[in-house]
Amino acid sequence: MTESMTPAALQGLRVVEMGQLIAGPFAGKTLAEFGADVIKIEAPGAGDPLRNWRLIKEGTSVWWQVQSRNKRSIAIDLRGSEGQGIAKKLIAEADVLIENFRPGTLEGWGMSYEELSKLNPGLIMLRISGYGQTGPYRDLPGFGSIGEAMGGLRHLTGEPGRVPVRCGISIGDTLAALHGTIGVLTALYHRKVNGGKGQVIDVALHEAVFNVMESLIPEYSAFGVVREPAGSALPGIAPSNAYRCGDEAVVLIAGNGDSIFRRLMTAIGRDDLGTDPALADNAGRVKRVEELDAAIEAWTRQHSADKVLAVLGEAKVPAGRAYTAKDIVEDPHYRAREMILKQQTRDGYEVEVPGIVPKLLGTPGTVRSSAPKLGDDTDAVLGEIGFSGNDIAALRGRKVVA
Repeated sequence: MTESMTPAALQGLRVVEMGQLIAGPFAGKTLAEFGADVIKIEAPGAGDPLRNWRLIKEGTSVWWQVQSRNKRSIAIDLRGSEGQGIAKKLIAEADVLIENFRPGTLEGWGMSYEELSKLNPGLIMLRISGYGQTGPYRDLPGFGSIGEAMGGLRHLTGEPGRVPVRCGISIGDTLAALHGTIGVLTALYHRKVNGGKGQVIDVALHEAVFNVMESLIPEYSAFGVVREPAGSALPGIAPSNAYRCGDEAVVLIAGNGDSIFRRLMTAIGRDDLGTDPALADNAGRVKRVEELDAAIEAWTRQHSADKVLAVLGEAKVPAGRAYTAKDIVEDPHYRAREMILKQQTRDGYEVEVPGIVPKLLGTPGTVRSSAPKLGDDTDAVLGEIGFSGNDIAALRGRKVVA
């Protein structure tokens, strides 16, 4: 089979996306990039609020152009029984349902998993919420930022003694989406290979964050240590930090491997430190981390970032510039790996957007279609589940769909 004839990895998978903003839709985006047919249900009128978040061009957020590419949009009013009935017909023929409403919302619409699984026993339902579908906090509103705080991440960000800072993006939502995507693929495998039925995947924002907190809890359990913020350093690992260069650019240098440390010290002209027996392993270096950081920055301050990176590259020491958006789009490595793509929008302009991760060499992800306008696919999708043109016109007249 030639590459052009190879089906997409998730071709034939039908996904109904009922979430909005970030967590649920990012999971839908990921599945869509690898071939799933993702049908996004939006409210008539405004649609997903992400359409109007951050910077707007030609009436729509440029963020939307990334988050919703490869999806189809159908506008249904889910507040009434007719709209709920249409959604159920869609879900009855789907493999996966994604939702990130507050727990109980779907149940209030008559769409609990128990009800939906009667229509579709094989349905896999991804539910992303602030605190999960069970537990004493289940009914509290939860956003990614709150999940980051409860998951332990926010306490570690920023400088010691100061109010914690956010990392600049909604990382809690994205982590939840990626965990949800893993759950969907795992459940699909179980259904297909093990003869299993459908099931619910319950992802809580704070748990997704908590899952990547490394040794936070074992250190507290074993030693009573509460890890604290450490700015740009990596606590307990030395040297690994961000350093200012002579041109005021910032580079990150990871010299924390034993042999890497010795090469780093040679590169900066400090063989006295590189050959010091007390600094031969990480434990010794951690005790003198301030001395090491001062020695490294004394050297970086004498050179431009380009010079620093050239010297460290030659010495095979991991180092890199703290990239801005401008740095990313101008970097030849990003271009060579197709991580910056040109995408034509339905609003008539071209925009550069991130490429697709991960890279499957046999069945790579693709951008098959640009992000839809609200209700672009209402007629087509309803036609696929048995509604005639007259039926759709009547529904539109009653404002059930748009």
